Amino acid sequence: MRKHDFVYFFREGLSNMFSHGFMSFAAVGITVACLLIMGTFTLVAVNADSLLSDLEQENEILAYVDDSYTRAQARALQSKIEAVPNVASVTFITKEEAMEEFKAQYPDEEVFQDLDPAILEDRYAIKVTDLKRQSQTVEQVEKIEGISGINAYEEIAGGFITVRNVATVVCVTLIAILFVVSVFIISNTIKLTTFDRREEIAIMRMVGATNGFIRWPFVYEGFMIGLLSAVISFFLQWGLYAAVARGVDNNDALQLIRVLPFEQLWVPVAVTFGVAGILIGVGGSLSAIRRFLQV
Repeated sequence: MRKHDFVYFFREGLSNMFSHGFMSFAAVGITVACLLIMGTFTLVAVNADSLLSDLEQENEILAYVDDSYTRAQARALQSKIEAVPNVASVTFITKEEAMEEFKAQYPDEEVFQDLDPAILEDRYAIKVTDLKRQSQTVEQVEKIEGISGINAYEEIAGGFITVRNVATVVCVTLIAILFVVSVFIISNTIKLTTFDRREEIAIMRMVGATNGFIRWPFVYEGFMIGLLSAVISFFLQWGLYAAVARGVDNNDALQLIRVLPFEQLWVPVAVTFGVAGILIGVGGSLSAIRRFLQV
């Protein structure tokens, strides 16, 4: 493509967009709404996955050692626990160490400061590799002779897994549906502009203009609509995400939820919005103009 062709196609595409201002505005508005919804659910899925990763790293299963076991016998259980599939790490905690942690956790409660460590049990803090297989790991650790009990917060782990899976499924489904809807809307918007110019297109075909020469101005129009929508969507998404993040940080009931800073996400968000917006715009343009070029 020669430089003057590029300038001509760009100018014609820009002219088409402004000559049908209301329809172009409607196309941009709908595309922005679709991109915002897609972006919001995607960011929810990303944060849910991040929370699950943090939970996998911090979540511990506490396996208590039978009181009848000596300290040496208790320590000997470590190799058996480490041999259980899905166990990432095993840390032995004595009664005294457990009591010190307990006192540090409740420094203002004097009644706890005088407790005898003998009332506690030696234990193992176990971290798993895959949180989804935690229940199977707990069952296998319980079968080890010398383990008197297990403390595992499986409901919390299961809740995070469910949230992540639901968010992922909803996100993928909505992206697919909204992408098709956006292409359809832009396609119909540009069809109106091509319908108004059908006589001009017919004349251009009669004087020998190629399909590419006729098609390119509409492709540029769709490209600019998609790119403009992506830019607007990105800044709106940034503002919305920042507002939600501040709300979560200021809510004491949601302190367990950590929202990723947008500064860590803005590059993939910008690229995704840009690519999606351009694909929607160009796809809608090509879909619209194809009918007129087949006449």
